[in-house]
Amino acid sequence: MSRKEELLAELDRCVLEMEDDTVTGVAQEYVDAGYDAYEGITEGLSKGMEKAGQLYEEEEYFVPELLICSDAMYNGLDVLKPHLKASTDQGSKCPVIIGVVEGDTHDIGKNLVKIMMDTAGFEVYDLGRDVAVEAFVEKAKEVGHGIICMSTLMTTTMGNMSRVIESLKEQGLRDRFGVMVGGGPLSKSFADKIGADLYTANAAEAAKESKNLADKIANS
Repeated sequence: MSRKEELLAELDRCVLEMEDDTVTGVAQEYVDAGYDAYEGITEGLSKGMEKAGQLYEEEEYFVPELLICSDAMYNGLDVLKPHLKASTDQGSKCPVIIGVVEGDTHDIGKNLVKIMMDTAGFEVYDLGRDVAVEAFVEKAKEVGHGIICMSTLMTTTMGNMSRVIESLKEQGLRDRFGVMVGGGPLSKSFADKIGADLYTANAAEAAKESKNLADKIANS
């Protein structure tokens, strides 16, 4: 294992094991060695937070643990973010509207995606959690074009994603927005069924695929 791989694994571990003080030193060593800051976030901090989220879903971690994991992740981000290379991808200037659909308050995954979008250079409008269909559509009217990201961890609220897409169609807005969905119970087949443009399984993939989607929107 290379030193870079060791440090990425340590960033991952610090977040997962709630070492919110130790993580800053690891992150500093990582950037001092000249390693890519974005990769430090996607392959280190974000992976640790995704694992913590999984433990929360499995009821091995609870809210207090998650909060400390979040603190560790943000402490690491504070060190890494100033070293991010400015994005030259014009698609990354595309606005992104993000939120957890109505009826669901699980926002760990949404928050991770938001962080990855921020670091990728997108202009992010975070609507929060338990977001009504109308709130997504009203924000879409205000922003005018871009990407709408919706998440849920509950099978009972998945249908609200379809309601947002149908409402965008009714308002004549659908062709101005790429729609991306994600969350534990979702699948690509579900995304296809409701007419979403993208399904993503994790935060790093969401940011990467959003750049591709932004390019398609810009060129359409």
